[in-house]
Amino acid sequence: MMCSTENNAEPQNTSSDPALILELQTRRPPSLMGRPGCESWSVDFSPDGAWFAWSMGHGIVWVVAWPLDSLDGENGETDRGDKSFSCGHPVWGLAFGPRPPKSASVAQPTKTLSKGNNALLLATGLENGVIKIWNVLTGDAVFDLHGHEGVVRNLVFPQNGTLTLISSSRDKTLRIWDLTQKGKKVQVLSGHKDWISCCCVSSDCSMIASVGRFDRMVCLWSLRSYTFIRTLTGGTHKTLHLLSSCDFSPDGALLATAAFSGSSWWIDLWDPYTAEKLTTLVDYFEDYGQNQISAIQFSPSGLHLAIVTDDRALRIWELGKKDMVMQTKADRDSNGLCCKYHPQGGAVATGTRDGYVRFWRAPRTVPSLCHLCRSVLRHSVSTHQIEPLPLPKRILKYLTYRNIPKHLKTCCSSEEVVLEGQL
Repeated sequence: MMCSTENNAEPQNTSSDPALILELQTRRPPSLMGRPGCESWSVDFSPDGAWFAWSMGHGIVWVVAWPLDSLDGENGETDRGDKSFSCGHPVWGLAFGPRPPKSASVAQPTKTLSKGNNALLLATGLENGVIKIWNVLTGDAVFDLHGHEGVVRNLVFPQNGTLTLISSSRDKTLRIWDLTQKGKKVQVLSGHKDWISCCCVSSDCSMIASVGRFDRMVCLWSLRSYTFIRTLTGGTHKTLHLLSSCDFSPDGALLATAAFSGSSWWIDLWDPYTAEKLTTLVDYFEDYGQNQISAIQFSPSGLHLAIVTDDRALRIWELGKKDMVMQTKADRDSNGLCCKYHPQGGAVATGTRDGYVRFWRAPRTVPSLCHLCRSVLRHSVSTHQIEPLPLPKRILKYLTYRNIPKHLKTCCSSEEVVLEGQL
C-alpha cells in the first residue's frame, strides 16, 4: 500500500521486541545514510487519529493514513492517499491543526483560512526559521509564516479548535500566530535567555509552558493575555544540566519537565497553579555521558508518561510508581528523538536519529472512577479553587496530586526489559 520510491518509506514488520508493532524505514541513497539531515525530529497524529505525519529528514515530511492499512474514510468520501511535502529545509517541528468538521469532504485548494474552512492543516517548522502551513487533504502549500530568526523547534495548536498556532524557536522567543489572518497578527513572548527546547499548552488553553535547554528555565505564560506568569524553580541542582521537554497532563493539573546531566536524567512534576514541585523521578547511570532524555508525553488518559532516552527507544511510566510499566529493550543505536501518543491511546510513535519511525504497543489501563472524576474536575477547577473546599484531607491530596511520593528513584537503565500489562 505504500510507495517504496526514493525519499518515501516502507513498512517493516519485526519481532525483535514484543512491544514493537511496526517500523517505517526511509529509502535513501547510501551516500546520505547516517549523515546529518536524516533525523526524524518530530512526529504527530491528527486530532481524530486518522492521519500520521513525521519529518523523515532532508526537508521531507510524509503524511500517511492511520491505521496504516486503511485506504478509505468512514464513508469512502475522504482521500486517504499518502502525501509527501517537500519543505526545502530540514524540518524540526510539526503539528496538525484542528480537526475539520465531520461533514467535510476533500477541501478545495485555498490561500485563505476562515473558521468555517474544512481544511486539515499541517504546520512545519524549518531550520531557517520559516513555518510552512499545508493543506493535508489537497497536498497544497497554503502560506508561510516569517518572523523567527532561528530553528523552529516546536509547534502546538491549542485544543479549543481555533486556528491559533504557538511556536518556539532557538531565537529565544515564542510566537502566537493567528492563521485566520495568515499569521499577520502575531504575539511575541520573550524572556528566555537561550534556546527554547519545547513548549506545550494546557488543556483549558489558559497557559503555555516552555523550557530552555541551556538557560534551564521553566516558564509559564498566559495564552489569554500573552504575558509572562512565572518561572518554576524547585531548588538548584548540584550538577550542570539541560532541559529537553515538557508536557501538561490532559486535565491541566500537572506539568512534567524533563532534564538530564552526564550521569542521570530526571522528570519533575509541577503544579502549574501553585508553582510547587510535587515529585521527581530520577534514573542514575553507571557510565557517564550519553544519557539524554529527549522527549516526554502524557497518555490521553493521564495515567502514564511516555519517555524517550538515548539508551532505549521508549519507556512508559505510571505516575507515582517506581518501576516502569513498559520499556523497550536496551538499544543505544535507536537514538530516539521524539514521541507521540495516538489520540485514543494504545500506540506510541517514536522518531529516531536515522529518520525511521517505530510504533509501539502502549499499556491499556482502564481508569478508575476516582481518576475519571479528578480529571473532569481538574480540567476546569484550579488548585487554588480546590484547596478551600470542605473535603477530607485525603481527598484534597488526591485531587491536587499531593498523594504522589515526592522522590522516586528508578534503576530501569540497568534492568532487563519490562513488558507488563500490554500483551
